[in-house]
Amino acid sequence: MTVLDDRTTAAAGGRRDPRRDELAKFLRACRARVRPEDVGLPPGLRRRTPGLRREEVAQLAGVGVTWYTWLEQGRPINASAQVLGAVGRTLRLDGAEREHLFRLAGVSPGTAPEEDCPVLDPAIQVILDQLGPLPAVVCNSRYDLLRYNAAYEALFPGATRPSAPGGRRNSVWCAFTVPDCCNPFLNRDEEFPRMVGVLRAAYGRHVGEPVWEEYVRELSAASPAFRTLWERQEVAPPSGSRKVFRHRAVGVMRFRASRLALPATPEVHLVVYTPEQPQDRERMEWLVAHPESRPDRCDHG
Repeated sequence: MTVLDDRTTAAAGGRRDPRRDELAKFLRACRARVRPEDVGLPPGLRRRTPGLRREEVAQLAGVGVTWYTWLEQGRPINASAQVLGAVGRTLRLDGAEREHLFRLAGVSPGTAPEEDCPVLDPAIQVILDQLGPLPAVVCNSRYDLLRYNAAYEALFPGATRPSAPGGRRNSVWCAFTVPDCCNPFLNRDEEFPRMVGVLRAAYGRHVGEPVWEEYVRELSAASPAFRTLWERQEVAPPSGSRKVFRHRAVGVMRFRASRLALPATPEVHLVVYTPEQPQDRERMEWLVAHPESRPDRCDHG
């Protein structure tokens, strides 16, 4: 922890950063909104102000009481992304509030630890379902599946079930752990390096985080192909792509995958698969209408 006295700042020719004052007001307001029972604490009888006490926030976030007090007072102290993330979780901040916290504290939101279970607007599932025969999925930057529609489940039944390899609902994990003989990707030479490159670019924002390190370590052990691509140290931008699949029930289908950011939830994006030709759309519609054709694993036979 580093503390810079306000007098030192003034002596250096600067003045108090107005973001610190805004940070102080924001933290106090967020703390007042959280009821003790919301975080498993007894309500108590002698609370002079609503919400949590400073020492309770500090305890739940795993930080020192003095440090949190100084943070809430707007003092110019340094805070890591990990510690700010813990404070944000304690105060039950959503994606927009969490990003606001990081910006006021002078920490790039891009360095924030990714939430494994981000809070998504319920309307997102409604939008996914309205896309009809267009497979669509909401993922985080680690390719974990957060929401998807019936068409996506028809196209990737194994990836959406708890029986997915490693018990993960994760599209990269599923793609790399299916044997080549049964893998639904026909353009693997093109798509797999791109997918790993996008994943590595995202990993750069999370180096050292236990969840990410475990994910990369376990997938590298499960898939020599992934390990080889990962060791190339290549990165790629998160852009759209062309995907060619083979399904045992309908044959080959070609899609354009469009990737759309969800600004309200950092590092979460929507991917929509648009059939290239009328016959691709017809085959996709048939799959949605015939759930009995879906295999139990990631592969499509």
